[in-house]
Amino acid sequence: MLAIGLGVLAGILFALLTVLVRRGLIRYPDPIAGSVVVVGLAMVIVIVEALVSGQASDLIDFHPALMYFAIGLIAPGATQVIFMLAVRDVGASRVAIMIGTAPLLATIIAVVFRGEPLKAGLLAGTVLIVIGGASIAYERNLPVGFRARGMVLAFSCALLFACRDNAMRAVGIQTTMDPRAATAWALIGAFVAVAGFALVTRRGELPTQVRTVFISFLPAGIVFGIAYTTLTIALHVGKVTIFAPLNAMQSMWTVLLAWLILGRSDGIGFRVVAAMLLVVSGGILIGLFR
Repeated sequence: MLAIGLGVLAGILFALLTVLVRRGLIRYPDPIAGSVVVVGLAMVIVIVEALVSGQASDLIDFHPALMYFAIGLIAPGATQVIFMLAVRDVGASRVAIMIGTAPLLATIIAVVFRGEPLKAGLLAGTVLIVIGGASIAYERNLPVGFRARGMVLAFSCALLFACRDNAMRAVGIQTTMDPRAATAWALIGAFVAVAGFALVTRRGELPTQVRTVFISFLPAGIVFGIAYTTLTIALHVGKVTIFAPLNAMQSMWTVLLAWLILGRSDGIGFRVVAAMLLVVSGGILIGLFR
């Protein structure tokens, strides 16, 4: 039950993150500087959290630290920039629904390469979530500035997140590092990747750009730190085949939160709602057949 509760909570938090990123990009359409702010704030929050909780000794456990750092370089490191670009191009709701295809990818990886069991209910729920994600491709009520490439970017995020979930689960089984320390190292890796990319592409302009967008992306950074800690703890206590589909219910939360916070600017239409309902149905199946 703990893994299920954490999966649902992570979905809500990541949904809120997506909406807050979209709101920040509406104010300042700079995904590179925004990524530096979001990941940097999340990293600081999680490091402080690990220190305050008395897990400082785990932060200097070199072998697992290196593994989590390496995972963080890819996801949420490189993935964060791709994610921000996708949200800018197609909106929060569509990105969340496309990322909802990650459970199928994560389940395939977990079953084929890591030997986790595949139950009929898990498969049926995952298929419904994937159908919901795929159906969004035919939506015609599009937000202003929509670019189709954003859907490809969002699916790329889904694939990388699926790999991340399995890698985090595998490392969590092999080590005894506290989840908060593990999250800190993953976000340190992410910040190195994002900041390195930003420094190369923006050079001397980056400090000014970060100061300009800081307030707009501050809420997203705070939520990201909390959300990623929840995700890491969930992958320590539960199987990927259970966690990933429940976390994918963030599609539902994103649509609801986008409607409440962003209003019409996210272009939420009938097909977006239908896709969201399919995702929710899949999540219910996962819960019933866990």
